[in-house]
Amino acid sequence: MRHRKGFNHLGRKSAHRQAMLANMAVSLIMHKRITTTLAKAKALRMYVEPLITRSKEDTTHSRRVVFSYLKNKYAVAELFREISPKVADRPGGYTRILKLGHRPGDNAEMCMIELVDYNEAMLGTKEESKGKSTRRGRRGRRKSGGAAQETPAAETKQTAGTTEEEQQPEASATETVKETSVQEEEKKETSPAKEAPKAEKKEEKEEKKD
Repeated sequence: MRHRKGFNHLGRKSAHRQAMLANMAVSLIMHKRITTTLAKAKALRMYVEPLITRSKEDTTHSRRVVFSYLKNKYAVAELFREISPKVADRPGGYTRILKLGHRPGDNAEMCMIELVDYNEAMLGTKEESKGKSTRRGRRGRRKSGGAAQETPAAETKQTAGTTEEEQQPEASATETVKETSVQEEEKKETSPAKEAPKAEKKEEKEEKKD
């Protein structure tokens, strides 16, 4: 019976359990997600999240404290250089546990534990949901009196713009008609001058015939 047990012993002695959790914490820090049983994942979450919180303060003392748990200098460097800047604004809850069903061999409940800030798929969906929530409906605009007064003015401006655009083609059409009439008048004026030499040539031909 689990009387007065503060945590899950995982069926191991203290030294074995500490070594296993340190090894799993190093794997989680280096690979950002690992697959394990649900009981081990819950124990790992209690083990690694205080270390991530300590990594927010990048000092020699905090590095030595984290190294005393992990026993891996590469994991310590990864934690303080890469992970701590990403989780700087997050007040806890650095890991997420996703259940994967039961293992075929012994029917153990499996799960995947990962760092929250490294799941790009879920971060993308959250950003899209935030973008959709900022949109406002029409009801909010109707409630404000100033907005209701501004909409007719905007509509009048749009109608005025459309009338001006409609008038521009009409004006251009009248201008083209005027230009064509002026060209026709010029042709009429030049035509008699061209006909006069033709008449003189005809008279000269008739005189020669006579």
